[in-house]
Amino acid sequence: MAPPESRRITRTIPATQMVALLLAFLLAAGAGGVLAAGFVIPAVAGVNAVADSTVEIYDEFPAELEPRPLSQQSRIYASNGRLLATFYYQNRIVKPLDEISENVQHAAIAIEDERFYEHNGVDAQGITRAVVNNLTNDATQGASTLTQQYVKNMLIESALQDGDQFAVIAAHESTIDRKLREAKMAIALEERMSKDEILQGYLNVAQFGHNQIYGVEAAARYYFDTTAADLTVVQAATIAGITKAPSKFDPTRNPELAQERRDLVIKNMYSLGYISLDERDEALDQPIEETLNVNPTPAGCQMANNSAFFCDYVIKELLLDPAFGETRADRQNLLYRGGLDIHTTLDMKKQKSAFKTIKKSVPEDGSSEGLEASIVSVEPGTGKILAMAQNVPYTGTKAAEKASRDTTVSYNADYLHGASGGFSPGSNFKPVVLAEWLKSGHTLNDVVNANERTWDTGKFNSPCKPLPSEEWSVGNAEGGSAGPMSVLKATYLSVNAAYADMGSRLNLCDLRGTAYQMGFRPTSTSLPTETRDVGPLKTTQVKESDINIFAPMLLGTQESSPLNMAAMYATIASGGTYCAPRAITGVTGPRGEEYEVPEADCDKNALPSNVAATMAYAMENVFTRGTAYYVGGLEDGRPVAGKTGTSQLSAQTWFSGFVPQLATTVWVGSVDNPREDHTGPGTVAGNSYDILYGSTVAAPTWKTYMDQAVKGMPVEDFGAPDPRLIGSAPAPTSAPTTSDDSSSFSTGSDSSGASDGPGNSGGNGNGNGNGQNDGSDG
Repeated sequence: MAPPESRRITRTIPATQMVALLLAFLLAAGAGGVLAAGFVIPAVAGVNAVADSTVEIYDEFPAELEPRPLSQQSRIYASNGRLLATFYYQNRIVKPLDEISENVQHAAIAIEDERFYEHNGVDAQGITRAVVNNLTNDATQGASTLTQQYVKNMLIESALQDGDQFAVIAAHESTIDRKLREAKMAIALEERMSKDEILQGYLNVAQFGHNQIYGVEAAARYYFDTTAADLTVVQAATIAGITKAPSKFDPTRNPELAQERRDLVIKNMYSLGYISLDERDEALDQPIEETLNVNPTPAGCQMANNSAFFCDYVIKELLLDPAFGETRADRQNLLYRGGLDIHTTLDMKKQKSAFKTIKKSVPEDGSSEGLEASIVSVEPGTGKILAMAQNVPYTGTKAAEKASRDTTVSYNADYLHGASGGFSPGSNFKPVVLAEWLKSGHTLNDVVNANERTWDTGKFNSPCKPLPSEEWSVGNAEGGSAGPMSVLKATYLSVNAAYADMGSRLNLCDLRGTAYQMGFRPTSTSLPTETRDVGPLKTTQVKESDINIFAPMLLGTQESSPLNMAAMYATIASGGTYCAPRAITGVTGPRGEEYEVPEADCDKNALPSNVAATMAYAMENVFTRGTAYYVGGLEDGRPVAGKTGTSQLSAQTWFSGFVPQLATTVWVGSVDNPREDHTGPGTVAGNSYDILYGSTVAAPTWKTYMDQAVKGMPVEDFGAPDPRLIGSAPAPTSAPTTSDDSSSFSTGSDSSGASDGPGNSGGNGNGNGNGQNDGSDG
C-alpha cells in the first residue's frame, strides 16, 4: 500500500478554502469543539498540523458530482389535452431558470446564501459567523451555501433512485465527513457549472413541503395554484422559507411558524435590495393563510375520477410494454420518476356521457340487486378506446368514499388490463356464427330449423378437434320462435335453436378462425406478466387456439371482455377491418424525447367487405323488428346496427351496437356470482322486470348513451349488402309465434322488449369450468 504522503493532494488550495474546511470541522463538532474522532482542536501553535491532517482527509473524498436527471411526475392526458392523472414518487416538475420568477430566485438567495454570487462553493465568512454563533448561543446556525445544499440534495436524490437507504441516511447525517465531502464537491462543481445552472438545479431539487412537494414549480402549483414563472414576492418568500425544514415551515401545517419564516425572507430581500420599502411593507401586511390557494396533486388514477378505470387501463398497457423498460420494475420506475407525458385516446365528452349513463341505469347503491354494469366505446378502423366506464366506482375516488361498494377490477378489460376474468357473451357472439355462415357460401335467406332439439355433439364438423359424442339440448327464449325460418329472421330475433342448426352445417375450426380474425378474444388468467422478448403483451397475444371448440361455443359460452366485444363489433362497422384496442397515442419525456408507441394494430382483411356490409344490413333489423325493437334506433334516425346478448340463467346480459364511426358495448350482470340466476322477477334502479335479458337494461342504456355520443357526427351509411349473400326470399310460411318482445322495461324515457332469454335444459360443460352451454339465448 502506498504511504500516506502519496495520497495527499498536490494542487494549491486557496487560504480561504482551507480556513473554510477547518471551520467546517468546528461547526460540525458543535459548541464544545470536540471532533468525532475524539481529539480537541489545538491552539494556534498546532494549526499547521491540523491543516495538514485536514488536507489528507479532504483528499480522500470524491470531487466530482454527476447530477442525474431528477425524478419528476408523469402525467396522463385525454385526447383533448385535459389532465387525467399524475404519478410520482416525488411531486416535481423541472423548469429552466428562465421559467422561474426572479422573485423566488432572489428569495432563495436572500434566506439561504446572500453571498451566492461571490463565493466559490464554500462561504468562509458564513462559516465563521456560524461558528461564533454556535459557540456563544444555544441556537445553532448553519453555513451551507446553496451550492452545498444542491450537492446534498443531489446525493439524496441519487441514493433514492438507486434504492440505497444507507446512502440516504449518510447524506442526512450531521458529520464532519459529510460536511467535507459536500464542501469538496461544491468547490469542484462551481468550476464546471455556472451560478445560474447551480441556482436552477437547487430550485428544482429542493423539497418545499411535507407532502412530497419538490421543486418550485410543484410548490407554486400546490400552495398557490399558479406557476413558478408567476410567483409574487409574498408567494416566493413563502416557498423559499419552507426548504430549511419542510415539515416545520409548511404553511398548511404550521401557518404561524411559516409566516415568521416568510417575513424573515421578505426582510432579507429588502436588505439586499431585491424589493423596495413599499413592496416589503405590503408583503409583510398579508396574513399567510389569506395568500394560500392550496391545490393538492394526488398521485394515481383516483385523480381521474370518472375516468379512473380508463386511466388504470393505460397504466397496465404501459407496464406491459417493453418499449418503456426491460422489466416491469423498470417501467414502473420510469412511470413514477421519468416525467412522462402520456397522451391517450379518451374522448372526454363521450366519457362523461358514458359515466353518467351507466351510473343512472344501474346504480351501485343497492337498488339494482347487486348487478354491476359497464360501457365501452371503440372507434372502428383505428381501435381507439373513446370511452370506458362502469357503475361501481374505482377504489380511492371521491365517488367510492360515498359508495356501498368499490373496486379496482375493470369489468370492461381483460385479466392483464383489469384483473377481470370476463363474462359469457351469449348471443352477442352470434355475429361470429353469421360471419362464418356468409363466408362459407350461405345466405341470409337460407332457411334453418328453429325447433328446440337435442344434438349429438360428436356429429359436429370439427376436423381440427373431433368432439366427443354427448347430448346438447338447445332451447329458445321462453320457448319462443320455432319452426323453419330464414337466417335473417333468426338473427334479428336471436333464436338459439336456429343458430345451433346453422352451426351444425359449419366447420367449427373455421368458425374459430373467423372469431379470432374479427377480434373475439377470450379472457385468460394464465398469461405471463413479464414480456422481455415477446413484445408488448396485449390481448392480441391471445392465440386463436385459446378459443375453445365445442358445440355450445355457437351460443357464446366462452368468457370475453366488453372491450374486446366492442372491438369485434367495430370490425363489422368498419367494413371488415379489425383493430386491436388502443389507449395510448404518444409518450414524451421531460426533454421532449419520444418513446416508441405501437401504431394501430389493424387487419384490413379480417372480414371480406361484402360480408361485413351484409352483416350490418342483417343487424339493422334488430332495431326495426327484432330484439331491440322497443329501443327503436337512435333519435336522429341514422343507420344503426346491433345485437342483444344473454347468457345462461340471465347471469350476464349485453348489447353491442354501432354506427360506421363508433362501436359500443354495454354489459350488465353479476361479478361475484357469474352464474347467478336472474330468470325471476327483479328490479333495476326501481324498475321491475320478469326476466333479465340483453334488451331489458343493456339495450336502453346503450341507446341513451349513443344518442349523446353521435351528436355532431356526420350521418353515414353502411356499405351496401351483397345481393348474393342476401339470397332469394324463402317461400312464405305461417308466422311463428314469439314471446321475444312480450316483456318491457324502462330506464328514463326508454323502453325495450325482452328478447333474449335462457334456454330450457342444461347441456354439457366445456371442460374449462364455463358450464354455460345449454339453450342460453344470450
